[in-house]
Amino acid sequence: MHPILQQLRAELQASADPRTLAGSQNFFKEEVKPYGVKVPRVNAIAREFYQRVKDLPKDEIFALCDDLWRSGMLEETFVACEWSERQLKHYTPEDFAIFERWVMNYVNNWASCDTLCNHTVGGFLERFPQFLPELKKWAGSNNRWARRAAAVSLIVPARKGLFLEEIFAIADLLLTDADDLVRKGYGWMLKAASQARQNAVFEYVMAHKAAMPRTALRYAIEKMPQELRERAMAK
Repeated sequence: MHPILQQLRAELQASADPRTLAGSQNFFKEEVKPYGVKVPRVNAIAREFYQRVKDLPKDEIFALCDDLWRSGMLEETFVACEWSERQLKHYTPEDFAIFERWVMNYVNNWASCDTLCNHTVGGFLERFPQFLPELKKWAGSNNRWARRAAAVSLIVPARKGLFLEEIFAIADLLLTDADDLVRKGYGWMLKAASQARQNAVFEYVMAHKAAMPRTALRYAIEKMPQELRERAMAK
């Protein structure tokens, strides 16, 4: 084990709180493996230890992230996401394969999925939009987390008004998905898009609401003005 990871894991164990550990599973339907560290403390530890690795080559930092992902420990995945996001200015097209491997092989809960995809994958796509078609492959995957990732990777770009065509294409592919966490993911994506492109998203919702599960519909229109929400929810 790399000495940095040994020290990091010792710090996470020392920061564990029995009550946090006891309540952690309540946020997930699937089984997770937490230390029981509160998220603000995890973030502080991630930032502190990043200062010890920040001068390493990106490939070495990603190798450390890979070890953190492979551990399966919830808080370690959050640290990996923090470190990989901080390498944004050093991303290259070849990094997509690494991020995809993490999504396909290691992500096993909504929190790790969203933390990775909102920032690391979303930031990558803003730099290299030629990879946007790859999200359609994720949306067609048998892996529920890859399907959610296809949507939540576009959350931050959506808030900026970016990639609206691709957002609607992903929503089309996930529209009738039976998995509630996937539905919430693409509903959240549409909600984020409505912050910058309200009218376009409203028109999309009205055109597709007959097929859209109510959970996704509520997410998509949550931030719209009351009059539009009422029109969207009216039978």
